[in-house]
Amino acid sequence: MRMKEIREMSRENKIKKLRELELELLKLRTLSRSGGALENPGRMRAIRKDVARIKLALSEEGYRC
Repeated sequence: MRMKEIREMSRENKIKKLRELELELLKLRTLSRSGGALENPGRMRAIRKDVARIKLALSEEGYRC
């Protein structure tokens, strides 16, 4: 996800997407720590970056996460 795409989203959509990504990251972390093999290990890093981008965009708008 690119910053341009994120900035074009509404605040409600950003918050909704943030919650979805955080939930997906939690599931992947749980699977990883329980000894399971991840299908795509790079996905965790990509999700963390997307979460950071969304939080940055929200903070630019003055919204506290």
